[in-house]
Amino acid sequence: MESDWHRKQMQVLIESLESHWRDRQDFYCSGNLTIYYSLTQRKSEDFRGPDFFVVLGCERRERRSWTVWQEGGRSPNVIVEILSESTAEIDRGLKKQIYQDVLRVPEYFWFDPKSLELCGFHITEGQYVLLETSAPGWLWSAQLELYFGIHQGRLRLITADGTVIPTPMERAEQAEQRVERLAQRLREQGVDPNAL
Repeated sequence: MESDWHRKQMQVLIESLESHWRDRQDFYCSGNLTIYYSLTQRKSEDFRGPDFFVVLGCERRERRSWTVWQEGGRSPNVIVEILSESTAEIDRGLKKQIYQDVLRVPEYFWFDPKSLELCGFHITEGQYVLLETSAPGWLWSAQLELYFGIHQGRLRLITADGTVIPTPMERAEQAEQRVERLAQRLREQGVDPNAL
């Protein structure tokens, strides 16, 4: 783990997707969890720990690792790496090649929190092709049917209609603000909300 910021960024992505898809049982998402992908099915070789990844069409349950050969040969559908000075070269080079050529991950994204560079690729005929950005600079994930975009300096998941997907904490804060606004309206009408 690179830093607290790195950890919080991973948490934002994981928590917001899990909250957004809270009624779905057909996906798995995690971060900094080891993916084992050895063709010889050995955990001592060929493994990576992406910052954030999503696998579709699988059972939603807790895991200690993602072991491709124990998961019906399924690799992640989406991987995101958060760049840092110590990982940027590997994330843009070696990991990109592994995700393309070995794991065949349909979509790969990276985000640089310092420069706010957001880059994404989708696999076409076995090769990663650069995704085009939308007008606000977001990248569409066809796998997730959501955008990745930068909001207040963080990489966020955004719905097709442009709504930033909140984390559970943000959702609770929004609900609290709605309750306070309603209470204020009642007070303005001479009603004590605490007496209801």
